[in-house]
Amino acid sequence: MLVNEGIRAREVRLIGQNGDQLGIKSRQEALEIAARANLDLVLVAPNAKPPVARIMDYGKFRFEQQKKEKEARKKQKTINVKEIRLSPTIEEHDFNTKLRNARKFLEKGDKVKATIRFKGRAITHKEIGQRVLDRFAEACSDIGTIESKPKMDGRSMFLVLAPNHEKK
Repeated sequence: MLVNEGIRAREVRLIGQNGDQLGIKSRQEALEIAARANLDLVLVAPNAKPPVARIMDYGKFRFEQQKKEKEARKKQKTINVKEIRLSPTIEEHDFNTKLRNARKFLEKGDKVKATIRFKGRAITHKEIGQRVLDRFAEACSDIGTIESKPKMDGRSMFLVLAPNHEKK
C-alpha cells in the first residue's frame, strides 16, 4: 500500500479520517491536510479515476490488519491425515485396536487413511484385503464417511475416511 510521499498520482479523491468525502485535491494539498491532522495519507484504491486516498494512522491500521490475520489463522483448522496399517490376515483383537485408534482420530477431526500392505503371494487374493477394508469402513461409518473408495497402489490397497461434520 502506498503511503504519504510514495503516492505518485497528481490528484486524489480525498477521504477524511472520519470517512467523510473531502473532494478531489492535488497530492500536495492532500499531504498538507494529512500533516496538519498529524496522520498519514494512504492510497486505498490506486486503480480508481482519480485514485482514492484516505487520511488515517497507518501504523495503527497495519496493527489492526495483522491482528485480524492472526485471529483468522487461529480459527483455521488444519486437517491431518493419520495412517492405520492393516494386513489381509489381521486377527480380531489387532483389528479392534486399530479400529479404536482410527475412531479416536476421526473424533478429533483428522482424516484416516487405512492401508493394507500385501506381502508375497497375498496379492493374488485382493478380495481378502477388500473385505478387511470394507469391514473397517463399516465399523467407522457412524463417525466417518468414505472419502475415497478402496484403491490399489502398487502392493498396497488403501481407503480414506473423513470425519462427519454433523456433530460439530
